[in-house]
Amino acid sequence: MGRTSRKRSTLAGRAIAAATALILGGGGLAVVNVYASAGESSGREGPGTGAGQPAAVMSTIDCPDVGDELREVPQAARQEVDAQLAALDSQITEAYTQLAQRQQTGEDPAGLFPPLEQQRRASIGGIVGAIEENGGAAPENLDSLAPCTLRATDQDPEPQPDPDTDTDPDPDPDPDTDTDRDMGTGTGTGTDTGTGTGTGTAPDTARNQGGQAGNGPVADDFVDIRSVEPNVNLPRAQQNASRGTFTTDCGTNENGNRNPDNVIVAPGVSNGAHHMHDYVGNQANNAFADDEDLANGATSCRNQGDRSTYYWPVLRVQNGQDEEDAGADGGGNDQNVGEIQTPVQVSLTFEGSPVGEVTAMPRFLRIITGDAKAFTNGDANANASWSCTGFEDRQLADKYPLCPDGSDVVRTFRFQSCWDGQNTDSANHRTHVAFTDEQGRCPQGFRAVPQLVQRIVYDVAPERNFAVDSFPEQLHKPITDHGDFINVFDEELMNRMVRCINRGDRCT
Repeated sequence: MGRTSRKRSTLAGRAIAAATALILGGGGLAVVNVYASAGESSGREGPGTGAGQPAAVMSTIDCPDVGDELREVPQAARQEVDAQLAALDSQITEAYTQLAQRQQTGEDPAGLFPPLEQQRRASIGGIVGAIEENGGAAPENLDSLAPCTLRATDQDPEPQPDPDTDTDPDPDPDPDTDTDRDMGTGTGTGTDTGTGTGTGTAPDTARNQGGQAGNGPVADDFVDIRSVEPNVNLPRAQQNASRGTFTTDCGTNENGNRNPDNVIVAPGVSNGAHHMHDYVGNQANNAFADDEDLANGATSCRNQGDRSTYYWPVLRVQNGQDEEDAGADGGGNDQNVGEIQTPVQVSLTFEGSPVGEVTAMPRFLRIITGDAKAFTNGDANANASWSCTGFEDRQLADKYPLCPDGSDVVRTFRFQSCWDGQNTDSANHRTHVAFTDEQGRCPQGFRAVPQLVQRIVYDVAPERNFAVDSFPEQLHKPITDHGDFINVFDEELMNRMVRCINRGDRCT
């Protein structure tokens, strides 16, 4: 697939050399005095820029993503590997909590990293052992991913090599010109006019205190949508395009079906996501659900032939109010606080290919779009698209939109629409599916399947106090937005969908 790259804004590396610290809010987002001096460096950060020049910068824990490096894991090793990957996430979450505590007591944050590295080496060793014991070959140098760093949040992560250039989205797209994904997801090109500060009675905590829990969002995470230039570029439909659509109505999660599990990434692990998910469609979805459970589960979809599961991180307004999960995993225990917002609209539409016909998805196909760890991982797998009703030709990848009166916040996910023809999942949950190129063609060896376009609308005030749930160290950044889908259409309905799309009809 074609690739582009943009020059990142480069900030001089800073060494973590001071223990002076302040925690904003209840814990999480650290503001540390970072002294830059020649000859000092830390981990992946670059050389210092000047001696004795303190600057207060927000910091987070940055650990390489081990799971993303896995390409071939024997089926017999999957359960153990998934458990160890979930343990790695839990270790980072615990270290992030300890970071907040150390900041409060004035302890040196550097003391966190030796024991964290030791824990990670043990988990990575468990992954390697499970793969090799079941006849597989573990990636070389996986152990080199054990060390983590304390990274200033105004620094881009170091770009990581992408070992699979055929199936992953563009690792660093130009936000205004990239068309490799199925929808442009550019950042705003204008400046925030300040019209979104809000006039309500709830405190605008995100502007001044880094969010209600102290770990985001911050004012710079928002932009007035009216200052953004139109930037959406979709592939032009060719003569043989499959122009139809199939829409399934599964509600807006009015019944509040939520949990902090992720049955795709961390099966069998409670709180595997460390943030809360909204679910529509299949009602049996939790960490312990297998294919049989999903096949027999109830569904919120109007058409009972669709028992698929559709889920995404909840959106919260941080208005000083606590949700029911304020003292629970996935909620307050993981620095996700504020009132959960139920969408006012959820649209689930399957579209065709601009270059030809589509084929049926296999039952139990799993697709993740976007990256829950994109803030520390970089944007190689990011696929967030934020906008406002009436302005959806302007999509934001790394900002939350401030919408004018009469306009609602919109999250749009255009899922991967190419399947390898063999696997319903893969070791890193990505390489069995792929995005099209800029013309809408699938990579060699992949076939076009109906593309899920998931659109979620919220009625929230234009204040800098709403954000998606995230892993604690991801600081509720908008670029971490992601969606998950498991296909549990029955065969008859899936075939009807394919016929409808290929005929050019609009069906429900």
